[in-house]
Amino acid sequence: MNYYVIYDGNCNLCVTLVQLLENLDQGKLFRYAPMQDEETLQQWGITPQACEQGMILIDANAPERRWQGSDAAEEIGRLLPMGSVFVEAYRALPGMKWVGDRFYEQIRDNRYTLFGKRGSTYQSAYCVDGSCKTGNNS
Repeated sequence: MNYYVIYDGNCNLCVTLVQLLENLDQGKLFRYAPMQDEETLQQWGITPQACEQGMILIDANAPERRWQGSDAAEEIGRLLPMGSVFVEAYRALPGMKWVGDRFYEQIRDNRYTLFGKRGSTYQSAYCVDGSCKTGNNS
Protein backbone atom coordinates (compact mmCIF):
# COMPACT_ATOMS: atom_id res chain seq x y z
CA MET A 1 0.00 0.00 0.00
CA ASN A 2 1.47 3.29 -1.07
CA TYR A 3 -1.40 5.67 -1.87
CA TYR A 4 -4.72 6.78 -0.40
CA VAL A 5 -7.59 7.64 -2.73
CA ILE A 6 -10.17 10.01 -1.28
CA TYR A 7 -13.38 9.72 -3.33
CA ASP A 8 -17.04 10.74 -3.13
CA GLY A 9 -18.69 7.68 -1.62
CA ASN A 10 -22.16 8.99 -2.50
CA CYS A 11 -21.49 9.49 -6.23
CA ASN A 12 -22.47 6.60 -8.51
CA LEU A 13 -19.75 7.40 -11.05
CA CYS A 14 -17.07 7.82 -8.38
CA VAL A 15 -18.00 4.53 -6.70
CA THR A 16 -18.03 2.67 -10.02
CA LEU A 17 -14.54 3.97 -10.81
CA VAL A 18 -13.28 3.06 -7.32
CA GLN A 19 -14.70 -0.45 -7.73
CA LEU A 20 -12.93 -0.77 -11.09
CA LEU A 21 -9.68 0.37 -9.49
CA GLU A 22 -10.22 -2.07 -6.60
CA ASN A 23 -10.61 -4.92 -9.08
CA LEU A 24 -7.51 -3.92 -11.01
CA ASP A 25 -5.28 -3.28 -8.00
CA GLN A 26 -6.67 -5.63 -5.32
CA GLY A 27 -5.41 -3.34 -2.55
CA LYS A 28 -1.75 -3.68 -3.51
CA LEU A 29 -1.08 -0.01 -4.27
CA PHE A 30 -4.22 1.88 -3.29
CA ARG A 31 -6.38 2.21 -0.17
CA TYR A 32 -9.59 4.19 -0.11
CA ALA A 33 -11.56 6.58 2.09
CA PRO A 34 -14.82 8.28 1.18
CA MET A 35 -14.96 12.07 1.42
CA GLN A 36 -17.82 11.56 3.85
CA ASP A 37 -15.47 10.01 6.45
CA GLU A 38 -14.51 13.31 8.09
CA GLU A 39 -12.76 11.60 11.02
CA THR A 40 -10.31 9.82 8.71
CA LEU A 41 -9.77 12.94 6.59
CA GLN A 42 -8.90 15.01 9.66
CA GLN A 43 -5.68 12.96 9.97
CA TRP A 44 -4.43 14.75 6.87
CA GLY A 45 -6.05 18.11 7.58
CA ILE A 46 -8.55 17.66 4.76
CA THR A 47 -11.78 19.61 5.17
CA PRO A 48 -15.14 18.95 3.50
CA GLN A 49 -14.59 22.20 1.60
CA ALA A 50 -11.29 20.89 0.20
CA CYS A 51 -13.13 17.79 -1.05
CA GLU A 52 -15.38 19.97 -3.18
CA GLN A 53 -12.45 20.40 -5.58
CA GLY A 54 -12.50 16.69 -6.47
CA MET A 55 -10.89 13.41 -5.60
CA ILE A 56 -7.61 13.46 -3.71
CA LEU A 57 -4.62 11.13 -3.97
CA ILE A 58 -2.17 11.07 -1.07
CA ASP A 59 1.26 9.44 -1.04
CA ALA A 60 1.10 7.29 2.12
CA ASN A 61 4.88 7.42 2.54
CA ALA A 62 4.99 11.22 2.23
CA PRO A 63 1.48 12.56 3.04
CA GLU A 64 2.47 16.10 2.11
CA ARG A 65 2.62 14.84 -1.52
CA ARG A 66 -0.93 15.16 -2.85
CA TRP A 67 -2.80 15.44 -6.11
CA GLN A 68 -6.37 16.61 -6.54
CA GLY A 69 -9.00 16.55 -9.23
CA SER A 70 -7.81 15.70 -12.73
CA ASP A 71 -4.20 15.67 -11.49
CA ALA A 72 -5.15 12.86 -9.07
CA ALA A 73 -6.86 10.92 -11.88
CA GLU A 74 -3.76 11.28 -14.07
CA GLU A 75 -1.43 10.19 -11.27
CA ILE A 76 -3.58 7.13 -10.54
CA GLY A 77 -3.48 6.26 -14.24
CA ARG A 78 0.28 6.75 -14.31
CA LEU A 79 0.75 4.40 -11.35
CA LEU A 80 -1.19 1.54 -12.93
CA PRO A 81 0.71 -1.06 -14.97
CA MET A 82 1.37 0.41 -18.43
CA GLY A 83 -0.64 3.48 -17.42
CA SER A 84 2.28 5.86 -17.73
CA VAL A 85 2.37 5.23 -21.49
CA PHE A 86 -1.20 6.46 -21.87
CA VAL A 87 -0.84 9.38 -19.46
CA GLU A 88 2.32 10.59 -21.17
CA ALA A 89 0.66 10.33 -24.60
CA TYR A 90 -2.33 12.31 -23.29
CA ARG A 91 -0.08 14.96 -21.77
CA ALA A 92 1.95 15.24 -24.97
CA LEU A 93 -1.06 16.26 -27.07
CA PRO A 94 -1.24 20.06 -27.25
CA GLY A 95 -4.17 21.44 -25.26
CA MET A 96 -5.34 18.07 -23.93
CA LYS A 97 -4.38 18.83 -20.32
CA TRP A 98 -6.48 22.00 -20.40
CA VAL A 99 -9.42 20.18 -22.02
CA GLY A 100 -9.11 17.29 -19.56
CA ASP A 101 -9.10 19.66 -16.60
CA ARG A 102 -12.27 21.43 -17.86
CA PHE A 103 -13.95 18.07 -18.55
CA TYR A 104 -13.12 16.86 -15.04
CA GLU A 105 -14.52 20.07 -13.52
CA GLN A 106 -17.81 19.68 -15.41
CA ILE A 107 -18.21 16.06 -14.32
CA ARG A 108 -17.22 16.93 -10.72
CA ASP A 109 -19.68 19.81 -10.49
CA ASN A 110 -22.58 17.88 -12.06
CA ARG A 111 -21.88 14.31 -10.95
CA TYR A 112 -25.13 13.76 -9.02
CA THR A 113 -27.26 15.20 -11.84
CA LEU A 114 -25.46 13.18 -14.52
CA PHE A 115 -24.87 9.88 -12.69
CA GLY A 116 -27.07 9.94 -9.60
CA LYS A 117 -26.48 9.86 -5.87
CA ARG A 118 -26.30 6.69 -3.81
CA GLY A 119 -28.62 6.12 -0.87
CA SER A 120 -25.66 5.16 1.33
CA THR A 121 -21.95 5.90 1.32
CA TYR A 122 -19.79 3.24 -0.32
CA GLN A 123 -17.07 1.84 1.93
CA SER A 124 -14.22 0.06 0.18
CA ALA A 125 -13.00 -3.32 1.35
CA TYR A 126 -9.52 -1.79 0.95
CA CYS A 127 -9.93 1.03 3.42
CA VAL A 128 -7.20 3.32 4.71
CA ASP A 129 -6.90 2.01 8.25
CA GLY A 130 -7.78 -1.65 7.69
CA SER A 131 -10.91 -1.50 9.86
CA CYS A 132 -13.31 -1.21 6.95
CA LYS A 133 -16.92 -0.45 7.73
CA THR A 134 -18.48 -2.81 5.22
CA GLY A 135 -22.08 -3.79 4.89
CA ASN A 136 -23.61 -0.92 2.91
CA ASN A 137 -21.84 -1.47 -0.38
CA SER A 138 -24.73 -2.41 -2.63
